[in-house]
This record gives sequence, structure tokens and C-alpha cells, in this order.
Amino acid sequence: MRQDGLFLKHRSNYSIMVALLVGILGMNIEGERRCRAESPDEAARQVIADYMQNVVPLEIAANRAWWDANVSGKDEDFARKVEAENRLDAALSDSERFRRIEAVYKAGPKDPLLARQIELLYLRTREKQLPQALLERMTRKANTIEKAFNVYRAKVGDRELTDSQVREILKHSRDSDERRKVWEASKGVGSVVIDDLRELVMLRNQAAQHLGYPNYHVMQLALNEQDQAAVLRLFDELDALTKEPFLKAKQDIDRSLAKQYGIDPSQLRPWHYHDPFFQEPPSVYEADLDAPFANVDIVDVCRRFYRGIGLPVDDVLARSDLYEKPGKSPHAFCTDIDRNGDVRVLVNIVPNEYWMGTMLHELGHAVYSSKYIPRELPYLLRTESHILTTEGVAMMFERFSKNGKWLEAMGVPIADEAAYSRAAARMRRDQLLIFSRWCQVMLRFEAELYGNPRQDLNKLWWDLVERYQGLHRPEGRNAPDFASKIHIVSAPCYYHNYMMGQLFACQVHRTIAREVLKTEDVANAYYTKDPRVGKFMRERVFGPGKKLPWNELTRHATGEFLNAKAFAAEFGK
Repeated sequence: MRQDGLFLKHRSNYSIMVALLVGILGMNIEGERRCRAESPDEAARQVIADYMQNVVPLEIAANRAWWDANVSGKDEDFARKVEAENRLDAALSDSERFRRIEAVYKAGPKDPLLARQIELLYLRTREKQLPQALLERMTRKANTIEKAFNVYRAKVGDRELTDSQVREILKHSRDSDERRKVWEASKGVGSVVIDDLRELVMLRNQAAQHLGYPNYHVMQLALNEQDQAAVLRLFDELDALTKEPFLKAKQDIDRSLAKQYGIDPSQLRPWHYHDPFFQEPPSVYEADLDAPFANVDIVDVCRRFYRGIGLPVDDVLARSDLYEKPGKSPHAFCTDIDRNGDVRVLVNIVPNEYWMGTMLHELGHAVYSSKYIPRELPYLLRTESHILTTEGVAMMFERFSKNGKWLEAMGVPIADEAAYSRAAARMRRDQLLIFSRWCQVMLRFEAELYGNPRQDLNKLWWDLVERYQGLHRPEGRNAPDFASKIHIVSAPCYYHNYMMGQLFACQVHRTIAREVLKTEDVANAYYTKDPRVGKFMRERVFGPGKKLPWNELTRHATGEFLNAKAFAAEFGK
């Protein structure tokens, strides 16, 4: 009995041990199954699937609402825009969704495409990890300011002027008093929005500090895969590179302008420089660059050009809004609604060189979108590598509005092509120099604006304008002129990318000239009916989409990381 009893006891213990082992084995099997299910790559797929199902439809709805509001300017459309953006912000700021994205990001998916998508999702959602009330206040305040810009019209006496009319007067009037009044009226929107803008800056800084950044400018660059200190160093180099040639070019411009107005060059003030911000060269050249466009169908020229290089845009133009109308935004934009080919541009065409260049520019954005980025790429990668690369492509095509040979090849009649080309070449050089100096002002002002928003911003603005653009501040003026630049509201901490985009444009154009056109005369190279250009762009620039970060994409397209050599070679001539 004792032995039987011992046996039964051991058998009982054995059964328990077997049961425990089976249980443990089962737990291990289940754990392995769970581990496999939650491996970094599988977890990444689940996170991406959640984003596609629950966030992407909100992105598309917000894009459509943004388009409608900017086309119509109606209160109800802006209200829908705010609602759509709030719904999107709520989805992007969902803390549980971010927790999953952050966990997968830190785990590091092995598949490079999955890893890149998760990295982008992490950067996209991190800035939204804010209290919902703060996000909504920022969106509401930004929309209030944008609406004020859209409906504002410069008023001189009883006359209201559109943005294009302001530009026309500043380009052609020889009356200094009229120019001053129009220029001051164009800046008047700054006084309308300044209080809201100051509040928006504080809200943006509050958001950045909530996420652990010192200020909004630092945060925005970091979330766009840039380092503020590195960007400022690049612009210090550009300052050294452009200062002397810019001052020389400006002396020539000042002499011509002073002669036009019958004054001494020392009497020139900001309203004498044609562009309200002196970001474009004044019309001081031997040929009238607007004259060839007086009777030209700009849309048709653009349609034929892009078709000729193998990147047709007929469907984009059919969806776009191209001409001025009440309530519509006076500015120019391109938007990719759904990353599935619904690409549109919003412009306000009048027949002059400015709008010829602007149309080429915006359609440059359009071709560098889901229009020509391969549809095989995942949604999150089916967009441009970076904002600076899409700006670069747009700038590269924009240059041809100032190329006499290109215009003649496109059937635009020019009375004296040689004179036009000489004037346009000088203008192109001056444009690069002037633009580089204007970008210095914007970058450094925004860095200071968010770094110390309580300082005297009116003084800061004019200190930078005098230092980098060489303009004299108007005597006794103390107005928020910086606030009349819409990009500070609608595209904050973005403007430096235009200049970096210009470097990218020159570098890609040089590569096309040498590898496709087989010419070393880069400055005079142009293309019209050459589908090899479109092939190069699709394969070397558009093809990777957002798989590659911007500097890797630059090397993929040109063989080098981003640098100033090609830019310097062009403006140096």
C-alpha cells in the first residue's frame, strides 16, 4: 500500500509536472505566435494599415476643404476647412496611435520600405501630440489670418487694388508718391493680422515646448529632417558667397531706378523696387520682359512645353483654377489632393512674365507629385522627397520664362530675341542674387521671431532687410511690415527651403545639361521637345518618391550631395 500510495503520489506529481510543461510549452507557442504577430515588420504593417484606414480619408477630406476655401473665400467653406483640419489633427494627435507608432519606430522594422514609412509617420504624428484644445486654437487662429489675407485688398483713396494691380503699379508708375501710397497700402494687411499673428506665434512655441523643443522654428526644421544650426551655417556660407556680387548688381539697379524716378540713388526707398518685398529684380533692363506675353495664351504654352518633354499636364490643368475672381486667394499654390493623381494648381494668371514663370513653377510642383511618382509606391512614400526638392524642380522649370531662345522655340514672338536674351540673362543673374538675399531675411527673421517673440519685431525686420537686402528703411515707419508676408502664417519656417531648392534646381539642371543634352554651356541650356528630359526626371528625381531623404535623393539625381557649386557658377556669370 505504501508503495502503491507512493506510486500514486509520484504519478500525481508527474501528472502535474506534465500539465505544467504542456502549459508552459503552450504559453511559449502562444508567445512565439504573438511575437511573430508583433515582430517589428508585422507591427509596422498593422500601424500603416490603421493609418491608411483611419487617417488618410481625413487627409484627403482636409485637402479638398482647403482647396474649396481658397478658391471661393466663403465663410462656410472656411468653416468646413477648419472642421476638416480639426478632425485630421484629432486623428494625428491620438495618443494611443502615437504610442504604437513610437514603439514600432524604436523597435526598428527590418524592411527598408516599412522602416521609412514608420519614420515618416513618427515625424508626422509627433508634432501633434498636443492637447486637443491647443491644436484647435492654432488651426482656428491660422485660418482667421489666412482668411484676412484672402479678402484683403490694398486701398488707396477710394480705390481697391488686387495683388496683381499692386504689382502693375509698382512696376510701371514713375510717381514716387503714388508708389509709396500703394506700397504702404499693400503692407496694410500686416496691421490687420498682427495681433492674431503674435498670438499664433506664442501658441506655436507653446506647442514646441510641450514636445521638448526650445521653440517652434527648431521643431519645424527637426521634424522636416533638418538641423537649424546646419541650415544657418549653410546660409552663412551663402551670405559670404553672394554679398559682394549682390552689392555690385544692386548698384547697377539703383542707378537705373534713380534715373527712372529722377532722384538720387540715396533717395531710393523700398517702394521704388517694383516687388513689394524686393524678392524679384525690378524692370530696369534693356528689353521689356513682359512685352512678349501681352497676347500669349500662357496656359497653352505650358501645356505644350510639359507635353514636349514627356510630362503632359492636361488633366492637371482641367482640374485647376487659373484666373482671378472675388474671394479667391490672390496667391499661387499646387496641391496633390489624394496622392492618386488628383493634382491641381491655383493661380491668378494675367499676361506677363511673372505669371508665365509662376505657371511653369506651379506645374513643376504638379509633375513632381502622384502625377508622375510611381503609383506602385506605398501611399506614405508617394510624394516628393522633401519640400526643398519639389521647390527645386519648380524653380528649374520656372527659369525658362526668361530665356529668349526657349520662348521662340515655344512660338512666343519676340521683336528682338538677342536684346531680350541679354536682358533676361542679366535679370536671371540678378534674380538669383536678390532671391538669395531675400531668403536670408526670411530664415533669420523666423528663427528670431520664434526664438524671442517679445523683442521689437518691427525693428528686427528692418535691421535684417537693411543688412541683407541693402534697402533703406522708411524714415519714421513703425509698422508690422513682416506680418504682410503670408508665408509666415501659412507656411511657417519654410522659406529657407526655397533657397535650398534653388541650389537643388541648379544642380539638377547642370546634370541634365551634361548627361542628357551633352553640353557644358549650362547657363544657356534649355529644353522644349525633348522627352529624354522627362525620362530623366521620372527615373532620377521622381521615381524614388519619399523613399530617400532629401540629401540622398540629391545624390541619386546628380551624383553629389547638395552644394552651392552649380548655383555659384550660374550667378557668377
